[in-house]
Amino acid sequence: MSASIQRVRGMNDILPEKSYFWQKLENTVKTILAQYGYEEIRMPIIESTSLFCRSIGEVTDIVEKEMYTFGDGVKGEMVSLRPEGTASCVRACVQNGLLHNQVQRLWYMGPMFRRERPQKGRYRQFHQVGVEVFGLPGPDVDVEVILMTWRLWQALGLAKRVELQINSLGTAEERQIYRAELVAYLKLHESSLDEDSLRRLETNPLRVLDTKNPAMADIVANAPKLLDFLEAESKAHFEMILQRLDQQGVQYVVNPQLVRGLDYYTNTVFEWVTTDLGAQGTVCAGGRYDGLVQQLGGKASPAVGFAMGMERLVLLLEQDQTGENESPVDVYLVALGDRASAQAIELAEQLRDSVPSLRLLMNCGGGSFKSQFKKADKSGAKYALVLADEEIDQSKVRVKALRTDEEQQLVSWAELSALLQTKLG
Repeated sequence: MSASIQRVRGMNDILPEKSYFWQKLENTVKTILAQYGYEEIRMPIIESTSLFCRSIGEVTDIVEKEMYTFGDGVKGEMVSLRPEGTASCVRACVQNGLLHNQVQRLWYMGPMFRRERPQKGRYRQFHQVGVEVFGLPGPDVDVEVILMTWRLWQALGLAKRVELQINSLGTAEERQIYRAELVAYLKLHESSLDEDSLRRLETNPLRVLDTKNPAMADIVANAPKLLDFLEAESKAHFEMILQRLDQQGVQYVVNPQLVRGLDYYTNTVFEWVTTDLGAQGTVCAGGRYDGLVQQLGGKASPAVGFAMGMERLVLLLEQDQTGENESPVDVYLVALGDRASAQAIELAEQLRDSVPSLRLLMNCGGGSFKSQFKKADKSGAKYALVLADEEIDQSKVRVKALRTDEEQQLVSWAELSALLQTKLG
């Protein structure tokens, strides 16, 4: 017998027993985004590699070692599986003329790809919800996107399990001055820097502040603070955001070490983090990136957005699970014998027409009453509908509760739709 084919490392199957949590997350996200008037955009999974080199930065970990990059086999152009969604969204907006004297509030949902070491909450194919706003300089819209995420945590029951951390990276000019001061400080401690930090010291020194190495905690804590290098306009922008979050009762921590891993961020950056997932504690991250649209060939446009990792949020939802998942079935249709099986098909289709929201599972493959009721119970259905010769002769169907001690009823086909709507709400 030939060996079975296994899934690719770091690419996970989402099985039916888990899909309930994904559907809950997806549906809640769509509801919240609709409340704020955001519209969906869908971009291709494969983009030109140069898009990510120009936007994310060629000296970031993502571009240097994590992207899935290959030739397209036609013109020799290098293409990549998208490692994040913001650059793709900007490219789509510029290419399709969506940003010319327009404000756009957009969202997307789908898979991203990074070739990194798989671990809990971090996979090579992972899924994100992304939100991007173009044409608004803030700070009011910065507050809006943060409040949107706060509302989502409340709707999902996760508000007490996440913490908002926020910082400002200032403008590119302010960051360049700070960069020189930071490098000078880090060089004084060069002998104590780990390998990753030594590499970043020459390429992307702000990322040293994001180290997870506890041995470097004191060095990072005593480093110069970027907030001290902000000019009046950047300070006012940041202070207004904090004031409005205070007004809305949203708690936060100003984290001077929060720099984000992508080159395109300016001014506001934020993360929602949890301590319940071990090392992979960031569940949502974003900020402002006012220079990216122009950097990718469009007319300069202010922009702000965020992305949330769906796998990590699903893990939190699973941890909060009490009891069984909601059953995907309301009613299980039991039919005994060939005559009943034929009638069951007709009855099932009539019910789906008259009660579109009804989730009805019809027994297929025959079997005894006992075996069919075992399947009905296993399905999680609240009620079984029973058809046999006795019921057919009376043009009726028997309704039996599977989860309560309700008395079973014998009702006509004509009455059945209204009865199920009443029982199932």
